[in-house]
Amino acid sequence: MASTTDPLRVAVLGLGEAGGEIARDLVAAGVDVRGYDPLDIDVPGVTRCDSEAHAATGAAVVLSVNSASAAVAALRAGLPGTSTTAIWADLNTSGGRLKRELAGICADAGVAFADVAMMAPVPGKGLRVPMLVCGAGAAAFTDTVRGLGGDVELLAGPPGSAADRKLVRSVFFKGMTAAVVEALQAARAAGCEEWLRQNISDELAKADAATLDRLEHGTYKHAVRRAAEMRAATDLLTDLGVPARISAATAGLLTALATTGTPERHDAR
Repeated sequence: MASTTDPLRVAVLGLGEAGGEIARDLVAAGVDVRGYDPLDIDVPGVTRCDSEAHAATGAAVVLSVNSASAAVAALRAGLPGTSTTAIWADLNTSGGRLKRELAGICADAGVAFADVAMMAPVPGKGLRVPMLVCGAGAAAFTDTVRGLGGDVELLAGPPGSAADRKLVRSVFFKGMTAAVVEALQAARAAGCEEWLRQNISDELAKADAATLDRLEHGTYKHAVRRAAEMRAATDLLTDLGVPARISAATAGLLTALATTGTPERHDAR
């Protein structure tokens, strides 16, 4: 992508928390980094540009690290400066539908697109954050970023596959963290926070490969009883003055499972 005499040039569009850390790591790896951010953020070693197209000019890889709501506008603004030999990599968190829209715009412009899903928080990891990548530009993106010390897994499948995997995983991880926060708020109000903290820690520590199947099958099997239990938990939180958002939603899901009588395995196989 770059000549043997010139350093690799990478454009980073969006120099906030995630983009800024990635840009700093690229600079440390000897990359010629051109950056653009509408807030005029300065990152040491990054050549600040006045537009997306300016930053993308001459870049072998363009990293869009702004937000899902700005992804299409950033792409359209950056394409006039993007070479047809470059890779446009979208690192924003969104569903596969948006990634496929971005891939279509890139295809029309003759630019290879990479759907990149960052699978952990960027702070503290920077370029070493685990990434899943797919799309027409995925293989070249993977080779380039791995060569710079990045942690990239190449995923077979069309654009959107990586994004969708991240989001279905987020249902669990973000849902779990929301449940932990609500439970600890309730325990604090009930005067047993330290006990619950230890109990949650113990349960997480002893989880193994069989835990997932037990959680899944037990939920279907005992949906009626557990729905009643979570309605009682919702009432308790209300009495304690704690908003029962997760508890009420869980009661609703369990009630639906009990009503529909879903099979043990609830998938398309």
